[in-house]
Amino acid sequence: MKKEFILALDQGTTSSRAILFNKKGEIENVAQKEFTQIFPKSGWVEHDAREIWSTQFSVLTEVIAKSKIKLEAIKAIGITNQRETTVVWNKKTGEPVYNAIVWQDRRTAAYCQSLADKGLDKLIQEKTGLLIDAYFSASKINWILTHVRGARKLAEKGELAFGTVDSWLVYNLTNGEKHITDVTNASRTLLFNIHTLAWDDELLSIFDIPKSMLPTVCSSSEVYGETSTELGSRPIPIAGIAGDQQAALFGQLCTQKGMVKNTYGTGCFLLMNIGKKPVISTHKLVTTIAWKIGNEVNYALEGSIFIGGAVVQWLRDELGIIKKSEDIEKLATSVAGTEGVYLVPAFSGLGAPHWNPEARGTLFGLSRGSSDAHIARAALEGIAYQTYDILKAMEMDSKSKIKELRVDGGATKNNFLMQFQADILRTNVVRPAITETTALGAAFLAGLAVGFWKDIDQLRTLWEEEKTFAFDRTKKYQSQLQEWKRATDTVKFWANYNQQ
Repeated sequence: MKKEFILALDQGTTSSRAILFNKKGEIENVAQKEFTQIFPKSGWVEHDAREIWSTQFSVLTEVIAKSKIKLEAIKAIGITNQRETTVVWNKKTGEPVYNAIVWQDRRTAAYCQSLADKGLDKLIQEKTGLLIDAYFSASKINWILTHVRGARKLAEKGELAFGTVDSWLVYNLTNGEKHITDVTNASRTLLFNIHTLAWDDELLSIFDIPKSMLPTVCSSSEVYGETSTELGSRPIPIAGIAGDQQAALFGQLCTQKGMVKNTYGTGCFLLMNIGKKPVISTHKLVTTIAWKIGNEVNYALEGSIFIGGAVVQWLRDELGIIKKSEDIEKLATSVAGTEGVYLVPAFSGLGAPHWNPEARGTLFGLSRGSSDAHIARAALEGIAYQTYDILKAMEMDSKSKIKELRVDGGATKNNFLMQFQADILRTNVVRPAITETTALGAAFLAGLAVGFWKDIDQLRTLWEEEKTFAFDRTKKYQSQLQEWKRATDTVKFWANYNQQ
């Protein structure tokens, strides 16, 4: 039987990857390339959009060459991407007018606060499901138009294009023919009305952004166009797009209302499928579009933790208490507990449900007997505690108890972290056989569009669990959770005190 594949392009915050999936949803081959992280000032994070494209194109061609397959064997391309990261380019030349401003970038925090001070937060949340924050794209576009010489004039003449990274990749894959995005990425810009499923003129006016800059919004699973002949003699359909966290939700097959996944990456991102109607959060979560397939839209509640696995990198690179990231589990489990040490890893502010951009990482409870093992254990527990805070907020918003948590991302290899997560949540934590769920979700969406897979029911048969971490009913963590709350409250007090 002739082998056929779906190619997923997974454009992340630190690397570009291409992953080839077969009919069973298994990985055939992977290619990956890291690219430059640019930090012009404290709190500023940028990427060279041309380098994003060159690394993505490079791994795309590499994975095909490594697999020794012809282009005809690739039935479609699915794209998943770091969300909110903002690229503005010239429509005539195809050249970016400035570096891509990354989702982590905080330069527009004061501007966002000025909009909140005008009382615009309620209106913006009702339309977009989001909170006014520098995390999202709109304030980044405004910054480029305001600070890059000549940019606003070009934009007003209709000569500039804005896109999140998915748009930038499609634009280049089609040699400038397609300027599109999908609903999941559009819903992360602060410019898209999640009820009308359209760019919102009132929001564009608030952020002072010309509508001519914006891409056409499509569903998450349809044939948008084909690759240009520069890639090879046979064009390949581009047929699926979703922002990385929505793609992971779909890759985990959280297709039914109430299902939840957490991706443990650089940060942690929890999404709960809330069905066909958006629920606006009253507990400082955001409401986002999970995906649109055909005419059917699914929504999700989302909570973002800015520092997840990155705290382990910090212990490795800055403190030097471990040599490799995987060493942390052995060190952390060499002690029975943290002995009262708590680490709040708010290195770039606190995300949901706190939303305090001024908060900073803080260690509490150190004594003369505190060791590197206590700090390592506190770092891992801090990831789990942050997840607990968001899941409790989700339960209150959705008015439902979470039955299980599906997990993916690099840190899920850490069995201690997964078991501790299950124990404090008092909910089973399920790790799938394929943890590359972000790329898998993009592949699933593209495959559905071209008939590679028949329907979602068929996809469900492909998802397999690798291990379930059942919570220990005998363990009680109430006092530790209260101490964690005391720690986060103190971090917020310190941040707010600095602002007075």
